[in-house]
Amino acid sequence: MKPHIGIPQKKLDAVTCLLSELLANEVTLYTKTRKSHWNIAGESFMELHKLFESHYKNLEASIDQLAERIGKLGGHTIGTMQEFGKLATLKEHPAKYLKSKEMLSELLSDHETVIIQLRDSVTKCSDKHHDSGTADFLTGLMEEHETTAWTLRRYLN
Repeated sequence: MKPHIGIPQKKLDAVTCLLSELLANEVTLYTKTRKSHWNIAGESFMELHKLFESHYKNLEASIDQLAERIGKLGGHTIGTMQEFGKLATLKEHPAKYLKSKEMLSELLSDHETVIIQLRDSVTKCSDKHHDSGTADFLTGLMEEHETTAWTLRRYLN
């Protein structure tokens, strides 16, 4: 049953597409953060191991909220690696194992890419699709990524 929440179906479909692209990037970033957590080594091992763990746990919660938001708007949530890979703009690097500074730098870049995507999505949801609820939700998600990016940036200064 489709929701009747004051937003035309065409706009709900557009928002669902936008959220699916964000979901794909969140899952990709989650996976890359997990890989960093598993492969970190060096003098700051435990500190970074715990930092990456807190980051992937936050991403896991965001992924669930994004998936549920798609459902609330009447959409079907993608859920296979193939679907995520097809929609994600973040790139993975199979068989490449980075040093700690490179991990931090790459994750920072990915979070900043997601922030830019979220900022654009907030504007589209609000101005173009008249979906204030999703715009508000995405603003909160953007703020979480900004905090994570700030934390990573501090390690690189």
